[in-house]
Amino acid sequence: YGPETVARAVETAIGLGYRLVDCAAVYRNEAQVGAALARVLGDGLVRRDELFVVSKVWNDHHGKGDVLLSCARSLRDLGLDHLDLFLVHWPFRNHHPEGAPPDYHDPSASPYRHEQYMETWSQVERLQAAGLVRHIGTSNMTIPKLRLLLRDCRMMPAVNEMELHPTFQQPELFRFCLDHGIRPVGYSPMGSPSRPQRDRSPEDAVDLEDPTVLRIAAAHGISPAQACLKWAVRRGQ
Repeated sequence: YGPETVARAVETAIGLGYRLVDCAAVYRNEAQVGAALARVLGDGLVRRDELFVVSKVWNDHHGKGDVLLSCARSLRDLGLDHLDLFLVHWPFRNHHPEGAPPDYHDPSASPYRHEQYMETWSQVERLQAAGLVRHIGTSNMTIPKLRLLLRDCRMMPAVNEMELHPTFQQPELFRFCLDHGIRPVGYSPMGSPSRPQRDRSPEDAVDLEDPTVLRIAAAHGISPAQACLKWAVRRGQ
């Protein structure tokens, strides 16, 4: 969907009672979402302290000083003086050309390097210390990477955002986060059928076609999508 469509969806969702707005630099729509936020705040539909606005630094802005610039740009585009949560979108660095699609693959991309990640994380910590972000967190991390981060960080991640849906529950990672005081936050609650072709296989499960999901949906008189969303809400309790 285009940026303006997303902005209208955000505005409509807030009108319906949604209060969490999950943004990211790579989505390339934060300026349009910011205009929608300005309208709902200006109309008095909600107060700023009733919204929980998230953004994320993309892979090509992990270098020294780049994280700070990424956050500043997100704040400017969203028209806010602080973010409620700021995440490191992925634990890897790669070049992402202007206008390239999110599934662009950098041929020179390198594996995870902890010293590089800590350079990124130290800038995220500075943003929290400065009051520009209320909470900080990770995204798409594994248990070994989180162990290293918890060993070396000065400020704990409040959140780890992870793919989470009925056919991909990641119970070990979920439990690890809870055991270490990190809130697991799920994305793609209905699965990720639109992910890049390179990340698919013929054996992939499709949540909205899964027999168990279909059976539960039929039993409760709801759609498979609603069944997945209800599962996600219960999982987050």
